[in-house]
Amino acid sequence: MYKILIADDHPLFREAIHNVIRDGFPDSEILETADLDSALALTLEHDDLDLVLLDLNMPGMHGLNGLINLRNEAPTIPVVIVSAEQDKQVVLQAITYGAVGFITKSSPRAQMTEAIEQILNGNVYLPSDIIRSQKSSSRHSHHNEPSIPPELLQALTRKQLLVLERMTKGESNKQIAYNLDIAETTVKAHVSAILRKLNVHNRVQAILSAGDIDFTAYLRR
Repeated sequence: MYKILIADDHPLFREAIHNVIRDGFPDSEILETADLDSALALTLEHDDLDLVLLDLNMPGMHGLNGLINLRNEAPTIPVVIVSAEQDKQVVLQAITYGAVGFITKSSPRAQMTEAIEQILNGNVYLPSDIIRSQKSSSRHSHHNEPSIPPELLQALTRKQLLVLERMTKGESNKQIAYNLDIAETTVKAHVSAILRKLNVHNRVQAILSAGDIDFTAYLRR
């Protein structure tokens, strides 16, 4: 089914993640390693990897430098950070440096499974509490001024605004499709248009920049 690399120097956590993947995604091929050098070697050897689950604090990582090295060596393989770190600046930096998600090690098993599923489906995953804390700090620091210029928001259609509103709640494309009663392919098209119109590079940037928007005001027009 999938081919996934777990790169973590804690044997117990590697085993826990292995079990999550085995139970949630049967028939997946799972590779394991405990340091950055061997993770780099394995990504070069297995260029058909579907995902790398990367610990921030294992040997050779030097924080986010290890992520940058891995992205440079294997730019086509999605990397998600799995870490005990919960500082939102570290989380946002990881996304900026090319990670497609951030899973905290304290996440419940079901949440980890859902996060991995979202990422394998091509979405970006962030812990909802990180998104919420970023929104509240954004509101506090910008005195309720939207971080997206109003003219960019005016360029969004009503349906795109509804999709963006759902995105800010941390919903996946599948959940948005269900809640808005539209096809998942339609949601993907809307998301692409939203990113383009808001001049952001990925879903996370769109979510964070839209965190302090009063959607009801725009949807009333």
